[in-house]
Amino acid sequence: MRLPHISLEQWRCLIAVVEAGGYAQAAEALHKSQSSVTYAVQKLETTLQVRAFEIQGRKAKLTPTGEMLYRRARLLLEDADAMERAASRASAGWESEISLAVEILFPNWLMFQCLNRFGVESPQTRIEWYETVLDGTPEALSTGKADLAITGILPPGSAAELLMTVRAIAVSHPDHELQKLGRPVEYRDLRKHRHITVRDTSVKRDKKALTVDATNRWTVGNMATSIGAVSRGYGFSWLPEEKIRNELRTGELKPLPLRDDRQLTQPLYLVIPDRDGAGPGVRRLAEIIREETKSTCFEYKRDPSGFTLP
Repeated sequence: MRLPHISLEQWRCLIAVVEAGGYAQAAEALHKSQSSVTYAVQKLETTLQVRAFEIQGRKAKLTPTGEMLYRRARLLLEDADAMERAASRASAGWESEISLAVEILFPNWLMFQCLNRFGVESPQTRIEWYETVLDGTPEALSTGKADLAITGILPPGSAAELLMTVRAIAVSHPDHELQKLGRPVEYRDLRKHRHITVRDTSVKRDKKALTVDATNRWTVGNMATSIGAVSRGYGFSWLPEEKIRNELRTGELKPLPLRDDRQLTQPLYLVIPDRDGAGPGVRRLAEIIREETKSTCFEYKRDPSGFTLP
């Protein structure tokens, strides 16, 4: 096997020069002398017989070859970092902390069961639970914020397994005007009334994901606030049937008589972004989530207000 001639430290210096905006800034970011950073990059260029930078005025600008080297170097260092983290986890045993991004459509009480069962087996592992909406979950995966995720939107190229399908229905307070039309509710009727939605937790929010293009809309921060607003008659919304079982039973909420009896279904997937590098704690928690979800879905299979297995 041919051994590389360029060290990771040389690639790190190249990346720092590009991202910091110059040799002096890179030296400061790396806590090195400017001469050592300059030498590392020049040694890299000499060894590979390429020019990564060209001087324009007082600034060093990447050449086309330098652009390619920069992109590949970023990937190389990311892989090296992932390998070190995987090795560290393997040698240290179970992780001290696991971060979990969970789409809010997933039942909280079911996640409580999973985490409690996991806590019995690994009481020393802390859990960081991010409640996410729409693109917020894939974003948590792509940025490395989450070790494990339950999402309704799959990131490109991700390895995922279907956990369950959640059903949502259009509801309002029983005294809402939409309940008094005396006929099936049309889409044009919905547009005339306030729509309560939950905010996408991603940085880049996709407004196309909205169910109804209503001019009057309240966008709130979490599912509980949405349910509270609709239960008090402030608007209508599509809400997960499983999360409003109590409100439907007590009569605080009532399904809207839509003409097409339209229900929304959302598959939820379990994703481990780095299966090879995942520690034993992440793998065990994923296994518990699979088992508890499967058991619960079978339990609710006969209940029309429950949810279903894939």
